[in-house]
Amino acid sequence: MEKEKPDFEQSIEAFLGSKIHETLDFVYKKKEEFSLDRVIKYFIESWNGDYKGDLKIVREDLKTEYYFNKGIKFLIDYYLKHYPFIDDTIETEKKICVYLDEDKEYSLIGYIDRLVRHKDTNDFEIHDYKTGSLKSQEELDKDRQLAIYSLGIREIFNNVNKVKLVWHFLDSNQMLSSERTLEQLEKLKKEILEIIKRIESTEEFKPNKTKLCDWCEYKSKCPEFRNQHT
Repeated sequence: MEKEKPDFEQSIEAFLGSKIHETLDFVYKKKEEFSLDRVIKYFIESWNGDYKGDLKIVREDLKTEYYFNKGIKFLIDYYLKHYPFIDDTIETEKKICVYLDEDKEYSLIGYIDRLVRHKDTNDFEIHDYKTGSLKSQEELDKDRQLAIYSLGIREIFNNVNKVKLVWHFLDSNQMLSSERTLEQLEKLKKEILEIIKRIESTEEFKPNKTKLCDWCEYKSKCPEFRNQHT
């Protein structure tokens, strides 16, 4: 079956997010102190090296420079808050695989932005960088993504004590956290497995129109918007 061609390859927000992640990955991998100028230089070179003029900008009142400058501000704020970046980080962009059933028929793969391990207590921290809007504590306490990652950490490492979930909301320069009990994690696995099986048994997927549709790469092919593209 031939794959549908998307309306665009990447949005400006996704590009900005990838450049921020790449820059912070570079900083933590080096395991040394960085000047702010060096961090910003890396970001600028990475942006200019990969930027393409066909990036989708949904908000037509904004220009590429707005997102570029936003990225600079994210990094300045983060640098001033977390310098000198020398902590118990053991890996960045760590790939994990989580099995949801005993037969290992269903699994999820993810990538942890930054993983911290405190050897004295065998506590872990899963750090995630967000360039979007701030979420409430209630939303984070229900978040599935990092909770799934914590399942993966418990499968990879022995005798894990606690796993702290940490979000860096760069736009507001805030760091929020959450934790899950083992009972909550087991419940989450069952919930996700039920969702997967429900999807597998579904024969018709009806459009769900939301404010996020403007960022969809296949909007022109959606029945909710098809008439706008003919």
